[in-house]
Amino acid sequence: MTEHDQGPPGPLPDFVAIVPAGGAGTRLWPLSRAERPKFLLDLTGCGRSLLQQTLDRLLPLTGPGGAVVVTGAAHAAAVADQLPELDPGDVLAEPSPRDSAAAICLAAAVLARRRPGVVVGSFAADHVVRDVPGFHEAVREAVATARAGYIVTIGIEPDRPATAFGYIQAGEPLAVEGAPSALAVRSFVEKPDAATAAGYLADGGYRWNAGMFVARADALLDELAAHRPELHAGILKLAEAWDTPDRQAALEAVWPTLEKVAIDYAVAEPAAASGRVAVVPADFGWDDVGDFAALASLLPADAAVRVLGDGDHVLSRDASGVAVPGPGRLLAVLGLDDVVVVDTPDAVLVTTRARAQDVKSVVEALRAAGRSDLL
Repeated sequence: MTEHDQGPPGPLPDFVAIVPAGGAGTRLWPLSRAERPKFLLDLTGCGRSLLQQTLDRLLPLTGPGGAVVVTGAAHAAAVADQLPELDPGDVLAEPSPRDSAAAICLAAAVLARRRPGVVVGSFAADHVVRDVPGFHEAVREAVATARAGYIVTIGIEPDRPATAFGYIQAGEPLAVEGAPSALAVRSFVEKPDAATAAGYLADGGYRWNAGMFVARADALLDELAAHRPELHAGILKLAEAWDTPDRQAALEAVWPTLEKVAIDYAVAEPAAASGRVAVVPADFGWDDVGDFAALASLLPADAAVRVLGDGDHVLSRDASGVAVPGPGRLLAVLGLDDVVVVDTPDAVLVTTRARAQDVKSVVEALRAAGRSDLL
């Protein structure tokens, strides 16, 4: 059963999902490219892109018209094409990347003007969730906690000492009605080294930071005003003009001046220091599909070489790992363990799962060489 087939519970009143759809997914090169990044790709073999899967699991919680996507101007048409259920005004196009605080808070400010009192939740467009009912239950608790005035994050129960994620240190229960799992957040922790991550896992009080935030739009903007007043002022100017003929002029004047900062630094971390942040712990099979090693865990395990695409175009003998065949030719893998082979019309990647995080360095080398045709 795919997420599109699930039958989760009914919509939450006055709840709108914000879906930031940005980033190039450079660790998934050469599949993910600047013109067609990973959120536009079907990386699980279910027939739906990661973006479409994200909306599939959110719309049952929000109802029709309950989601907006924030994406780069270069991808706005592709997003609209993949999501015909969205109104054109619910695809917010950024002229250039200004990081997650600008993207999420702009959407929150626009929604606050359209629907005063709205609760917003931000969920990245390029993540995977295996247990959709579990995700829905966590979001319901997060919304209940947000209505109590908290900035809420959903913390993923760690199943290994991962060093690729930030962590959330949880504190005492908050006793919020409708959210029995909600805990206070003591602090946000940067990506740790292996020994520190193992300590977090043994401690039991830490969750992975998946970048999911839920809050009343006014509460989120109040925290932005308190900690990043200049960014807040610029966001409000844009929101005031967004649904008017003055939008483009406002974007040209204001957008380039906005601070580039992640929402974690601009809002979540300082709000946590003042006791305003809560976490809802959850375990619903989350993955950010950050590299080919992560991708391998999402693909069918019916052979030692897991295949994304047409399995008839892969021949493996005494080998293991991941293979992504290109169209129209056979990909043969012989005698290699934990290999990653990706065949595309203009580039072939061969590496190991252990070096999957380093694929980004190939992209950096291509950029330095001026090979924009391959990015």
